Amino acid sequence: MNKFSMEQALGANTYPGRGIILGKSADGNYAVLAYFIMGRSENSRNRVFVEDGTGLRTQAFDPSKMSDPSLIIYSPVRVLGHLTIVTNGDQTDTVYEALSQGSTFEDALRSRTFEPDAPNFTPRISGLIDTGEKFGYRLSILKSGDAQGRSVQRLFYEYSNPAAGEGRLIQTYIGDGNPLPSYEGEPVLLNLEGDIDEFSNSLWNSLNEENRISLFTRYISLKTGLTETRIFNKNLCKN
Repeated sequence: MNKFSMEQALGANTYPGRGIILGKSADGNYAVLAYFIMGRSENSRNRVFVEDGTGLRTQAFDPSKMSDPSLIIYSPVRVLGHLTIVTNGDQTDTVYEALSQGSTFEDALRSRTFEPDAPNFTPRISGLIDTGEKFGYRLSILKSGDAQGRSVQRLFYEYSNPAAGEGRLIQTYIGDGNPLPSYEGEPVLLNLEGDIDEFSNSLWNSLNEENRISLFTRYISLKTGLTETRIFNKNLCKN
């Protein structure tokens, strides 16, 4: 399978939508996590990422301009012990509750489907990092099986003992369009380089400048469990 740089994977795509990257740092010392969101409409663009304890939530940048909070206000990241959950919707909570009760990532997502935003039927993408004794991660995409949203495809990918310097990217769309075309194929194999700042800046700069909204990245030490986090918010003009 071909391995791509961040620029190769995302640079030419004006609208990948929302995306998750999971992997292991080049030095082998950290689990790597990233989640980004993009937006075309005023409602979608009116968002920022805010840390919420050990996790993350979205919130309106200007509450007076928020026309519909459904599907865009949620907790993308939650932490349960040595497990970190990241998703593009409220299925984060579905997975968290299932794991809390001894169920599995896969069973939790079998209870969910794609987003009810016809005609796009935006896929729900989800990831789980396990930084316990046996480091690994999982990715999933739930997407419509037809143009009418009458069937659902639930696809799961599991990566055990991943190689240092490698990650996987999954996103909601393969590009811009009306309706937006859902992501196809396996998660993209990425080359992960540098520390959290080099990784974060490379990812942010690879996203389309007009459509990018927010980015969350985290490095988790596989020895100590300590984390480093970076947040980029276009609306706050810090990056």
